[in-house]
Amino acid sequence: MLITEGIVIRERAYGESDKFADVLTKEDGVIEMSVKRARKINGNSGSSTQLFAYSKFCCTEKGSSYIFNSAEPIHIFYGLRKDYEALALACYFADVIRSCITPAKCRPDIMRLLLNCLSFLEEDKRPKAMLKSIFEMRLMSDIGFMPDIVGCSCCGSYEPEEAYFDMNGGRFVCGDCLAGEPDRDTIKISKYVLEAVRHIVLTDFNRLFNFRVSDKTQDVLSVLTEKYLLIHLDREFHTLNYYRSLTNIK
Repeated sequence: MLITEGIVIRERAYGESDKFADVLTKEDGVIEMSVKRARKINGNSGSSTQLFAYSKFCCTEKGSSYIFNSAEPIHIFYGLRKDYEALALACYFADVIRSCITPAKCRPDIMRLLLNCLSFLEEDKRPKAMLKSIFEMRLMSDIGFMPDIVGCSCCGSYEPEEAYFDMNGGRFVCGDCLAGEPDRDTIKISKYVLEAVRHIVLTDFNRLFNFRVSDKTQDVLSVLTEKYLLIHLDREFHTLNYYRSLTNIK
């Protein structure tokens, strides 16, 4: 028997009335749960197993998956359904987590990160572009792809006049140390972008969402964090393409 808190990040129908639910948990990563009679009006799962429901689950382990027994909803995130862009971004977050969170890479802060991002999206208390950048770079740092952004990787300069971020190497170099022209996966960044990346990667979680940047800085930060995630996860996401189509991001 497993009793755990988790967030439903995908639903898949099967049979006439049943479904599978992928659930992000604190300790076990993403687990697959079989929910019987989930699509019947008188089913016992209610709203606790719908997409983005945050619930306390009781289930029985069966091989590599679990059978749903009961659940107590904690927060359902109904508000996401009121904003197509917010819902699309939440689906992208869920898609990324399903692709990379295994029990070996699971940390309690990953579920906390998703919960906070969903909460700010639901309440519209932070810009969506900012939440997307925080999610992308903090998640990558938490699963082992933390970039080296304390100082120039060559000379150690903390705040150079010119800085370039190397996506593949996960580091930055100052203009003086850059050898030749930057390649396609190295972008020029301002000190404000560098400060934002440092904040996302290094700050205590309690202060993670407490910063602001200009629109110009956010534009570059958005390119950097998205490209960094896609390069290191080595895949594309249809949910990201859909979110881009809604926001006209090129």
